[in-house]
Amino acid sequence: MIRALLASTALVLAASPALAEDLNPTLSLSATADVQVAPDYATVQSGVVTRAATAQLAVQANGRAMTAVFEALRRAEVSSDDIQTSQLSVTPVYADRTEPNRNQYEIIAYETRNTVTAKVRDTTRVGNVIDAMVSAGANNIQDVSFGAEDTSVAMDQARRDAIASLLARARLFADAAGFELCGITRMSEDFARSPQPMMMARMDSASTPVAAGQLSISATVNADFCIVTD
Repeated sequence: MIRALLASTALVLAASPALAEDLNPTLSLSATADVQVAPDYATVQSGVVTRAATAQLAVQANGRAMTAVFEALRRAEVSSDDIQTSQLSVTPVYADRTEPNRNQYEIIAYETRNTVTAKVRDTTRVGNVIDAMVSAGANNIQDVSFGAEDTSVAMDQARRDAIASLLARARLFADAAGFELCGITRMSEDFARSPQPMMMARMDSASTPVAAGQLSISATVNADFCIVTD
């Protein structure tokens, strides 16, 4: 019975090339490549923070200030389609617990925050847009970021560069270690990262200095190579 089982097992191994291939040594490598592109728009997040004795007064004061900010954006040639409210909140302000004769749960004021996200399609005018918003009453600049509408060409180039680097590295390993490559058994790509700005200094005496820099488009490729050793 035992001999029959051994013979059957040997027959299955011989008839299943996939099982045999799994026993072959492999070389696993990964390569990353970056391509830089110029951004074609900027996103500015800014708004107004107001405080008042009552929630109603805080909202009213904030509304007046934000109306001026919206008008300033339009005067700065930002399209209405590119202006969007991204945050609106009204929260109580409690007494400082270290303040004498104050209950730490006592509400002493109300705070209203209103944030607008503006898409500036001319990256050379970002500083002017920020100045216009601040001049109109914005007192809370949260973020300035840059992006590109279409990064597909740059991403494909980054993929090509990553694959070329991967193949060159595989050949280097084979040459240095003395084995031969016999093909690629698996290839995958890591989840693409969002474009990251590479900031560069730029001074503009006419407005708030803002550097557009370059966007770095990154691609990472992984592969398993089957190898033949002596």
